[in-house]
Amino acid sequence: SNNNPYASFGATLARDEEQNLWSTPHDMTHTEADDDRVLYNMIVVRNQLDKDSEEWQKLNYDIYTLRQTRKEVRSRWKHILEDLGFQKEADSLLSVTKLSIISDSQNMSKARDILLKLSEETNIFPTSWELSERYLFVVDRLIALDAADEFFRMASTVYPKRPGGDWVDEALRPLHS
Repeated sequence: SNNNPYASFGATLARDEEQNLWSTPHDMTHTEADDDRVLYNMIVVRNQLDKDSEEWQKLNYDIYTLRQTRKEVRSRWKHILEDLGFQKEADSLLSVTKLSIISDSQNMSKARDILLKLSEETNIFPTSWELSERYLFVVDRLIALDAADEFFRMASTVYPKRPGGDWVDEALRPLHS
């Protein structure tokens, strides 16, 4: 019986990180969207495998790669939002939970159109990316702020679609001024 209140602190952090599909501590929305369920299922399958197995290593790499891709996509969105003047609001604009709602049902089709246009005409998402429901909420917020069209224009400039659709690593891009 250990009376140290911090004894399990490291274990709790490790457990939170394992369940943290979006790299946001205590994100309770990790199984709300289809892409979240895919990642969650990958983690469940990986955790049932022997850590020394080739299958475990492959799944672990796939999980890491998916998480890194999500971080990069979020970083790209945040970069554009900050360039548009939303420095203080960028994180809250990108924050989507199971309690998030579409501000106006009239905006839903416009938000879908803009998100699809972003996917097809910019390089803000990787080529293989399936459009995430999370970014539909973000676009809806941008429409409500009358900033969706400007966001698209900036995304087209900062992340133009490249021939062949290759997704260039951020570290290889020239710095945007």
